[in-house]
Amino acid sequence: MKDVRECILYEDKDILVCHKPAGIAVQSGRVGTMDLESLLKNYIAQKKTGKIPYLAVIHRLDQPVEGVLVFALNPKAAATLNRQMMTGEISKTYLAVTDVKRESVLQKESTDTKEEEKVQMICLTDWLCKDNKTNSSSVVPAGTAGGKKAVLYYKILESREVQGQKRCMVQVRLETGRHHQIRVQLSHAGMPLVGDRKYNPVENSREALALCSVQLEFTHPASGKKMKFQVAPTGTVFREFSVKKI
Repeated sequence: MKDVRECILYEDKDILVCHKPAGIAVQSGRVGTMDLESLLKNYIAQKKTGKIPYLAVIHRLDQPVEGVLVFALNPKAAATLNRQMMTGEISKTYLAVTDVKRESVLQKESTDTKEEEKVQMICLTDWLCKDNKTNSSSVVPAGTAGGKKAVLYYKILESREVQGQKRCMVQVRLETGRHHQIRVQLSHAGMPLVGDRKYNPVENSREALALCSVQLEFTHPASGKKMKFQVAPTGTVFREFSVKKI
């Protein structure tokens, strides 16, 4: 990223919304590693010289994932947005491109636009357990020590064959926010993400992880106005499909 200002979608005195590129961490604990939080703080500091910049991280995306993020620019806005996050008032929608490992996952696909709008999103409910040593999560039986309930809803928007492999583009809405949740649950359901060398066991390409947070909805912490931001995924894998407005 040449200039962090290129990824800023909206800014006022309370919030800053940006399109995080794939490959950069939201926050980093490694010395000397630049992350989005640091870049944005430097940007704010250049505008408000003499003041320590305030920037609160409200939610995160994994380093290889691109998409929309909102940051708070003062403690009051941070408290309000964090409360919305805790109560599920912040809505996040993702697009993913997945390999199809089981034909059954395509049975509920609708190719007709009018019919597609009537198809209810399919709910996936699993229990996930995180392994800090490998920085990975796995599906475990309900009641397993350390396991946390994970819920998401998905809808297959389009499927096609690419180089002899069936792939589909999937719209995902998160109900919970678990570690690597989309990647783990879709892989367990027979739809591992393209480019996911951690949860797609046969992935041997050099393609980037095909996951993008394309839409974010929340209430402005000061004005109470409903805010909605949308971006289009930039990953080359998505070019194989007709990325429609969601």
